[in-house]
Amino acid sequence: MDRQALVALAKQAMEKAYVPYSHFKVGSALLDQQGRVHLGCNVENAAYGPTNCAERTALFRAIADGEAPRSFQAIAVIGDTPGPITPCGVCRQVLIELCPPDMPVYMANLRGEIQETTVAQLLPGAFTMNDLNGGT
Repeated sequence: MDRQALVALAKQAMEKAYVPYSHFKVGSALLDQQGRVHLGCNVENAAYGPTNCAERTALFRAIADGEAPRSFQAIAVIGDTPGPITPCGVCRQVLIELCPPDMPVYMANLRGEIQETTVAQLLPGAFTMNDLNGGT
């Protein structure tokens, strides 16, 4: 699946966002190794802390559906931003935990701009399970 198609699916997911407070919809589409796409949108909560971003929704949904961590091919995220939207810090940490470091991340906006990076480039010097295991 090419990046344009993945971004288009992320845009469809964005329309399902539950954002009664910020009114800022974000969508995500995560491609797994079998070619399946797991969609995610942001879901807000009046307490703010329990709010979940689109990227994490897609990742957690894929894991809950039985997909193995670090078995993903690409993720797209889209929002109505001046430039391509970027994942927040929490999402970057979850991406580094659940995805291959060289996995493409397509960041887009509604104007058709798309920027490509990798999971590792999003979070240099990431804290990972190797840090918990003494570097082994």
